Formats: sequence, structure tokens, C-alpha cells
Amino acid sequence: MADLFERLKPEIKNGKPSIIFPESADERILEAVQTLAEEELIVPILIGKVEDASDALKKLADEKKVVFMHPETDENLQEMIDALVARRKGKTDEAKAAEWLKDPCYYGTMLVYMGKADGLVSGAAHSTAETVRPALQIIKSQPGKKRISGSFILVKGEKEFVFADCGINISPDSETLAEITIESAETAKMFGIDPKIALLSFSTKGSAKDPSIDKVTEAVKLVKEREPELVVDGELQFDAAYVPEVAAKKAPDSPIAGKANVFVFPNIDAGNIGYKMVQRLGGYTAIGPILQGLNKPVNDLSRGCIADDVYKLALITAKQALSAAQPQNA
Repeated sequence: MADLFERLKPEIKNGKPSIIFPESADERILEAVQTLAEEELIVPILIGKVEDASDALKKLADEKKVVFMHPETDENLQEMIDALVARRKGKTDEAKAAEWLKDPCYYGTMLVYMGKADGLVSGAAHSTAETVRPALQIIKSQPGKKRISGSFILVKGEKEFVFADCGINISPDSETLAEITIESAETAKMFGIDPKIALLSFSTKGSAKDPSIDKVTEAVKLVKEREPELVVDGELQFDAAYVPEVAAKKAPDSPIAGKANVFVFPNIDAGNIGYKMVQRLGGYTAIGPILQGLNKPVNDLSRGCIADDVYKLALITAKQALSAAQPQNA
């Protein structure tokens, strides 16, 4: 089976969505953008001034393979200010909106909101809050979804997993865990992973008692009520979710049978620590956080990322954009 990112490339190259990169001063971003442009996979839009770019990027801009945009030179800035004021419905006046749009993250997010770009990747030089806040204020969540969540795709050869929530919801209740679970299943399907979902705990099927376990079992019930076709189980310890021999002993009736590929963590502590351990000790590529539940794709990088992480998250974002553009019955 081809690597996940190699599988994505033909569709992305055919659709060639435009992706915003607000951090045009970061060398990791520039390296990834140059590669994406040279391979003609997407149309990268850098929030910056072309005169400040390297000769290689200037050449790509001349060839229309990279676009540079900046609020100081945008002839449509007043239109964006007006649209931002309207979007905020009285919470932000024109002066405040103008000030916000000087910020590359806000400016880039507005370009996505107004349909002038298809997605955004940030976070190499900004905190998660600085990336997520404009998305929540402007793009907002999809209809019927109360919150967003952050998942990671972990890849090593043919092994592909989804971990959630590792970046947004600190201490989710059962309702939030259920929504994270359903959103993570959607993410898995989008990237060709047939979801077998385990809601994790330090307990397996009542082996311990604690309110933190109760919220996990309640979340499983909610998911089964709302999406009965999903293969989901919990509460499960990681070994019972992942190792068939352990599952046969600890959870013999589990539909997961030790073959989970989507792992939902009980809180952000477990999720964040878990994905970084698998990444650093297990040698997996960890791409994300992928922000689940937004109206349009905006995704966050770790500030410890490398250029290859930027490249791969751009592919993930491009795939989300193309999937969102497809008719619902396609």
C-alpha cells in the first residue's frame, strides 16, 4: 500500500487548492512552500511581500506558482474589514477589525473565510491559541457541531492511526468526548482509514472505578446512539485496544478485538503526551493538530515542526478543502 501522503498527491495535484501560510519569515515554512510549488501540488499563498523573498521564491512567484499577499498592499482590504465587522455581528467595530487584519493569522483566516483561499496552515512560529482563535471567531464550527477538536495522524510505513484530542479540549466531558469521537471517525475516513475506535482509559471494562471512567463509558453510549454504524468500544486500556492477544483476555467481547486505529484520549494530558511518545520513541510521523469541526480547513503546526511536517500538513489541509468542495452525495 502506498504511503498516505503519496496516495493524496494525485487528487491534490488535480484539484490544486490554494493554501495560506501566514508565517512567511519562517525558514521551515519557506522550504516546504518552495517544494509544494515546484511540485505544483497546491497554490501556496504566503502572507508577506515578494520583495522580501528569496530569489527562488521570486522566480516561482513570476511563474504564478506562489502568490504573495499582504494587508498593506491589498486593494480589497476595506472589503475585508467590512466583512469582518459583519461576521462579528457587533462584537468588533471597524477600527478593531482593521487592527486585527494587520495580524497575518487574522488576515489569512479572512482570506479563507471569504473564499479567496481554500485553507490555512500556521503554528510554526505561533502558539495554538494564535492559530485557533481567528478560526473560531471568523470561520466557526460546522452546522450542528458545538466545538472543534484537534487530532493527529500518525504514520509509519503502512501503519496509520488517528489520535484525538491532543491539542484543543483540555478536560472533555462525555458529550465532548462523543463529539470528538465522531469527528475523528470522519477524519479517518477522509484519509482512507477504516475507523475502529477505542476510547481509552486506565481501566478496561470495569477493572477500576472512578468518575473519569464513567465519562468514557457514557461517551461510548452516546456515540453508539448517534452513529450506530461506527465500530467503537470503551473504556479500554491501550493494550486491550491495540494488542489482539491482550484484548482476548481483558475484553473478549469487544468489537475492536485489539485492532483499534483511532484512539480517543480521556483528556489533553494523555493525548498530548501519548502522541509525542509515539512520535519520538516509536519513530512515527505525527501530522497535526488537524482542527476537526471547522467550516473550512485551518490547521495548526507544532512549533517544534520541521519543513517536512509543514509539507505534509499542507497536503492534509488540501485534501480537507477538496473533500469539503465535493457534493454531499458524491
